[in-house]
Amino acid sequence: MTAITRCPQCGTRFKATQEQLDARGGMVRCGRCQAVFDATEHLCDSDSPQLNLPIMLEEQRQEPPVPPETPAPQPSPVTDGAGEADATDTLAQQVQVTEEPPQPANKPVGKKPAWPWVAGSLLLVVLLLAQAAYFFRVDLAARLPGLKPALQTYCKLLQCSIPLPQIADLMSIESSEMEADPSQGNAITLNANLRNRAPYAQAYPSLELTLTDTQDQALARRSFRPAEYLKSGDDEASGLAPNREVSVKLHLDTTDLKPTGYRLFLFYPQP
Repeated sequence: MTAITRCPQCGTRFKATQEQLDARGGMVRCGRCQAVFDATEHLCDSDSPQLNLPIMLEEQRQEPPVPPETPAPQPSPVTDGAGEADATDTLAQQVQVTEEPPQPANKPVGKKPAWPWVAGSLLLVVLLLAQAAYFFRVDLAARLPGLKPALQTYCKLLQCSIPLPQIADLMSIESSEMEADPSQGNAITLNANLRNRAPYAQAYPSLELTLTDTQDQALARRSFRPAEYLKSGDDEASGLAPNREVSVKLHLDTTDLKPTGYRLFLFYPQP
């Protein structure tokens, strides 16, 4: 049996079968405004009411054609959790799947060539090496003799020089003595041996001699450069070879001093 019910919210009339009314105790949902109501409380007569109108002549009954009546939407019964899956399936069938138009593929971005970065990095490394070679040229030439010709060529371009190392801690006075010169009463002779304990050649050091009296008070002090104590056969420019010694002999005139002792030091003058 089919009954007609009216939505109390929007006034829309619906047809409902007895099975739909019995499914949830008469509770249905309006298909237009989605309101939930008891269909049994809002039933309508299935037949339209009869109106008493006078009979009109055929000529007078020129009624305009009645447009076809659009069938009212059917109410859907209210479902609890057990029927949610069916409702979801129904809604899923009603949803129209729209496919988005394919997006145009991104235009491939050309990779920038990497060679400028590589060239710049190599240039930076070369500059750093050149700077390090300039500041450490003395140590490099001393510890790596094979690099000395290349470093000398490099220094010609920069108008620099490669002096011999001057590390006083690796240079020592192995022995020294002072004696009177029997041929000259006011003269003394200083004998000393200098040793280079470095594994590379070093520049000859300067010597400082201090003559003292019996109270160890300084009577006179003098410094001697390598050119003043080296023999004619010694090459000052080549320096003192590694683990080698050089003998020093100084003749001094001590008129009116009468020294009884001395102190001897080696040092490298500050540039």
